[in-house]
Amino acid sequence: MNALKKSGIVRTYNSPVGDYAEWLVSTKMNFKLEKNSKKGYDAWDPETGLKYQIKSRWMHPGKNSRQLNVIRNYEDCQFDYLIAIIFSRDFEVSEAYLIPHDLITKYFPMNTHQNGIVVTVAGDFLKDPEIKDITKLLL
Repeated sequence: MNALKKSGIVRTYNSPVGDYAEWLVSTKMNFKLEKNSKKGYDAWDPETGLKYQIKSRWMHPGKNSRQLNVIRNYEDCQFDYLIAIIFSRDFEVSEAYLIPHDLITKYFPMNTHQNGIVVTVAGDFLKDPEIKDITKLLL
């Protein structure tokens, strides 16, 4: 973890999955990362000004859930797009999607228990024509 932090790949000493996903997106898509404590979005595109929330899930042995961490304050419209990444067991990008902010509540209601929206990257949700598969951009 110290080497990953020193090299700028991770920004915290938490599980490296989220930090790595943010670093990967910013590197491959030429986005600027926001400060670690910034609420509402993780990166932005300096060419367009669009803001991105980045969520990921590592499908390691014993973990088959495709559920992302909770999105809080969704109604404040703090990001334009959600980027969802599924990492394989070997930590390779297996799938990645660009999802418009407004599309999320079409499929996922507010979860009062978690005080936010919980997105599961599966099923009919992925068939929506507004979702763009960006896997190849992150390889």
